[in-house]
Amino acid sequence: MQCETLKSGVECSFMAKKGCGFLGGACKAVDAKCDGCDRVQTVGDSKYCKAFPDPSVRWRIGNCSMATHIKSESAKDSAKVRVGQQKQKKR
Repeated sequence: MQCETLKSGVECSFMAKKGCGFLGGACKAVDAKCDGCDRVQTVGDSKYCKAFPDPSVRWRIGNCSMATHIKSESAKDSAKVRVGQQKQKKR
């Protein structure tokens, strides 16, 4: 549905027939850590996240799970490290 509160005329996944489904009734502007993310949407002078209505909550614990500008540590190329020798089968 199209947003009727802050982003009028823009497709918004948080809008419902009764109005904005987000607690508080309107999306909040993006956090400074969101700069460079592909999910940031500029409407007028403000920037909003397409995935979350309050992006600052996503950054409280650590990195945002939907951030496109940050690569996770698990995605780094790392070689397998052998910790110990494997036991040989006894015959």
